[in-house]
Formats: sequence, C-alpha cells, structure tokens
Amino acid sequence: MPDAVVIGAGPNGLVAANLLADAGWSVEVLEAQQEPGGAVRSDRGVHPDYVSDLFSAFYPLAAVSPVLARLDLAAEGLRWSHAPRVLAHPLRDGRCAVLERRVQETVSGLEGFAPGDGDAWRDMYEVWSCVRQELVQAMFTPFPPVRPALRLAAKLRAAGGLRLARKLALPVRRLGDEEFRGEGGRLLLAGNALHADLAPEAVGSGGFGWLMSMVGQSHGFPVPVGGALTAALLSRLQHHDGALRCGERVVSVVVRGGRAVGVRTAGGETVRARRAVLADTSAPALYRELVGEEHLPSRLVRDLERFQWDFATFKVDWALTGPVPWTAPQAAGAGTVHVADGIDSLTRFASQIAMGQVPGEPFALFGQMTTADPSRSPVGTESAWAYTHVPQRITSDAGPDHITGRWDAREQEAMADRIEAQVERFAPGFRTRILARRILAPTTLQAMNENLHNGAINNGTTALHQQAVFRPVPGTGRPETPVKGLYLASAAAHPGGGVHGAPGANAARAALRPYGLHTLLHRAQRI
Repeated sequence: MPDAVVIGAGPNGLVAANLLADAGWSVEVLEAQQEPGGAVRSDRGVHPDYVSDLFSAFYPLAAVSPVLARLDLAAEGLRWSHAPRVLAHPLRDGRCAVLERRVQETVSGLEGFAPGDGDAWRDMYEVWSCVRQELVQAMFTPFPPVRPALRLAAKLRAAGGLRLARKLALPVRRLGDEEFRGEGGRLLLAGNALHADLAPEAVGSGGFGWLMSMVGQSHGFPVPVGGALTAALLSRLQHHDGALRCGERVVSVVVRGGRAVGVRTAGGETVRARRAVLADTSAPALYRELVGEEHLPSRLVRDLERFQWDFATFKVDWALTGPVPWTAPQAAGAGTVHVADGIDSLTRFASQIAMGQVPGEPFALFGQMTTADPSRSPVGTESAWAYTHVPQRITSDAGPDHITGRWDAREQEAMADRIEAQVERFAPGFRTRILARRILAPTTLQAMNENLHNGAINNGTTALHQQAVFRPVPGTGRPETPVKGLYLASAAAHPGGGVHGAPGANAARAALRPYGLHTLLHRAQRI
C-alpha cells in the first residue's frame, strides 16, 4: 500500500508526486491516458519528421517558477531553448511590435511607434525588477501567502504603492492607453492578457498582461529541447522510486469516516492510500464524479453550480516546408506571434465569444517551434501551430460557415481554414507551405485530456472572481478539501493555470503537514 495515490500524471500531478517522494513517502500515480504528461506532451503525429506539441508549448511561467527550479530538472536532462525574439505582434501595414530578448532592443522598437513609449516600457520593467522575487513567491505560495505578502507589500510601497496596485487592477486597454502613446506597447500587453480568457476590457486584465509581458522580458518564452519537460519530471520520480501506471482511469475516491483512504479504478481495482490522495483533476470532476455530493458540504455543492470554465480552444498543428512568410520581417524570428490587427480586433474577438459567437476573424496565438528549438524539424522547415478561442456554448457564428459547436468533420475543417485565412492576411503564401496539418477541436482536446473541458486550458476562468480565495469556489483557495486526506492538486486550485507546478507543490506540502488546519480552512463551506 503506497503512502499516497496521485490521480493524474500531468505536470502538477508529477510535481506533487516528486515532492512526496522527496519526503520519503511511497507514491503511486494513476493516469487515465496511455502516456503521462497531461497537457504537456509532444509527438510526431502531424508528420514523422516534425515534433509537435499537442497542448502547451512555451513555458514562461516554468522559467520563473521556484517550484520547478527546486526540482533541478536539468539533472534529468531538461534543457531550455529560446527563439531569437520572444514575441511579435505584426500589423497588416507591415509594422510589428516585438518583445525582444534584451530590454534595450524592446525599448528601441517601441520608440518607433511613438516617442517616449520605450521609456514607458523601461519604467514598467524597472518596477517588475523591483518586485519580481517577492511577487513570484507570493503567487506560488499556498493561499494566504502571509510572509511573501508582507515582503511584497514593502516592495510595492517602494515601487509606487497604491498607484501600482491601481495599474494592475486596470483593464489592459486602459492600462495601455495610460502608459503608451503608440500602438506597440498596447499590443504587447493586450495580446499577453489574451493568453488567458481576459478581454481587453476585463478588470485585472492589465495586471495579467503586464505579468506575462514582464516575465517574457526577463525570462523569455522558452521551450524544452525536444519537448522533454514531462520526461524530466518522470525520470526524477522514478529515480526516487515513485510508481506510474498509465491506462488506469480512476472512477471514484474511496471515502470512509469522512476521510479519503484510496481510489477505485475503472477495472474494479481498489488502490488504498496510507496517508493521502492527491487529485490532478478539474474541480467539478473531483467533487461531482470522484467524491460524490453525499460527502460534501451543501454550500460547496451549490457553489459548484456557479463554477466558470475559461474559453474553449481550437488548435491546428502544421508541418511547414519553409518559414512563415510574414509581411513584417521581425515576426520571422519570434517563437510566439500574436495574429490580430490591432486592439479593436482583440476587443471584437472577445466580445463575440462573450455573445456566444464563433469569432469571424479569430485572434490566433501562433507558435514557431523550430524557430525556438531547431531540433523540432528538418533544417529550413518549421513545426508550427496556432490556437484560438471559441465560446464554451456556441449560439451563432460571426463568420460565414454556420459553425454550431457540433465539431463534426465539416465544422473542424471550416474552422481550421478560418485560422489559416487569418494567418494568410499577415503572411501571404502561408498556405502554400503546408505539408501536413492536424486539427484539434475542443472535443478532441477534452478526449485527449479530461481536464481540458471542451478545450478549457486553464481549468477554470482566470477572471478575478475565480482566483485566490475564490478558486475554485469561494472559501477555498487552498489544496485542502472537505474530505480529510484528499487534496486538489490541479490548475483548478490556486494559483491556477500555466505550467509552473505550484498547485501540485501546494497540495504535496499540505499533505505532508498535520491535519489540524482542516476544520478551520473549510468552515466557510459548512455555513
């Protein structure tokens, strides 16, 4: 009997298992899919000569994460690679906002949009440099992050205090308008905010856009050489005698006397856990399907009715015979390219999703993987992908294809063609370089990873009403659950989505502590 059973071998599950094994616990990880990794997996499914990332691809939050740094994955063979440029946002007129590897180069590029905008970017980066260490520690520490928050408060006072807090609470459109005279800096902030499900007018989107932009400026948007992040996590776990079983779907958590004592698999096997069960699953799946409402406070059951998923995702992978022929040449050296013609197009895109419409001209996040890691495809070619967002529930199509959300073959092909047409507007001739493509519709993404509900890549909205003490529902904010010995170890828990390992690490640390905090932490759910 292992000390702990971990449900799910995504990055958070593997981080949790590693930390428990480091503490001397015996750990068994059960994964429903036939291979580990969750949303961190690579394959050669588009073309045998091209390595493609099935889900996530660039890892800025992994680069800044103290959790992953402490695991020393370099000792397991993990190496990071960077594109010459971090990020580019081309415009139809040939101009291009570029997040460069060096601050001075970013500053110089933004000066070309409007005098003074380079200095504004430098000022933002100086603030980030002042608060970076304390902010990251506060983000990746279990809620409430008392000691990191006190240190952060002191740094915030030095960096502008309430004025800085106001800036980070702003919608990203407003933040861009206040900080920049030209379009370049505004585009970098707003595009980065839409890496989550935050519209340019959403409260707090300015803070998220600033965070992603500044992390990109200081750490880049790196990729693991060859797509080896999961392999490094698994290798480390195996070196510490942790066990992984793939193809083992957990169908329920065994609860006795209000405590989790193991799990039951689809094959009928009961795997007992001596000390804890950790779930790298979505919150609705854990509580409704694996635990059952009879073991939960009525308040939590009611709150789950208001749980909000983030946007659905539609993704296309390509094997390209040559580099993307961007009209703006600066985009050629960027690992990530934001494809949308200005802030207004980003607002239109987010507004259409809010109305339940499939966007007519979708904002595409475009990844040039060979540009970032030359090992991904033959010399002179490009392994590329793009994803866009669509509503969780589709009511109409703002485009001409009458997409309904059935995602049958016709709708998948139509949406993939729409994304390609959007790229073609900024890179004429793009389609002539497509050797092969693979379509991953929202339903496909969910079938490949159940945590990605209809392609929701952040395990719940990033909006402020479902963060910190409100994540995944009000009164939580920590990995402990109302069932003793059961811990939520996925991106559904604080601090949320992104490949940084913090939810898994927080769950592992909670499991390693005595259980005396349990009643206090969940009193709010029992009212």
